[in-house]
Amino acid sequence: MIQVFLKEVNSFLNSLIAYIVLSVFLVGVGLLVWVFPETSVLEWGYADLETLFSFGPYVLLFLLPAITMRTFAEEKKAGTLELLYTRPLTDWQVILGKYFSSLFLLLLALIPTLLYYYSLSELGNPPGNIDTAAVAGSYLGLFLLGSVFAAIGVFASSLTENQIVSFLVALFLCFILYSGFSSLATIDVLSSSGYVVQQLGILYHYNALSKGLIDSRNVIYFLTVIVLMLMLTKLVLSSRKW
Repeated sequence: MIQVFLKEVNSFLNSLIAYIVLSVFLVGVGLLVWVFPETSVLEWGYADLETLFSFGPYVLLFLLPAITMRTFAEEKKAGTLELLYTRPLTDWQVILGKYFSSLFLLLLALIPTLLYYYSLSELGNPPGNIDTAAVAGSYLGLFLLGSVFAAIGVFASSLTENQIVSFLVALFLCFILYSGFSSLATIDVLSSSGYVVQQLGILYHYNALSKGLIDSRNVIYFLTVIVLMLMLTKLVLSSRKW
């Protein structure tokens, strides 16, 4: 698994798309947090990172499918997936190696945004006047959200050898799972069971974590979706062997 992980990380970091994707994420989030008047924390005058955690998921919605679209699709197109299985590696070692490499790249994107927290903490009146618990919970929620998107992206990549198709499928599934259920809950026909429907989507659990109260039920939800997506990936890859 370590070999697959290192291979994926090195392959991504040696490609131009890695730096384009990470730069677009950091520049885009930076503009939203500090520059654009409608969302800038400097305009609102409150020492919080609500802008980052409100718009960050939509940026990750594109970032993670872009990172994961090549994980299996490129192997299939190049014909190296079968070669990979000639090595003493199990399906799960291959899947987890590729998945954890995506999480590593997610961390590379999120870690620089900690500078925003430090800056706001220093700009607070008095300095340090920021809800650290809410920020910590929101960062956990954002990481778990990205982890789910990464799992969906790996699954989508296992379905096709076309990276663009993989990106679009992952983008669609991520969007539906993130906000689709919340939208369905507002339909009149489902009004009686709207709360239950809403709980099936990511947005409900992400918002709960953003309040700073880390409930194990929300964490279990994210982990369950991740495991489900990786199991579906395993099922797709196993079917190719027959």
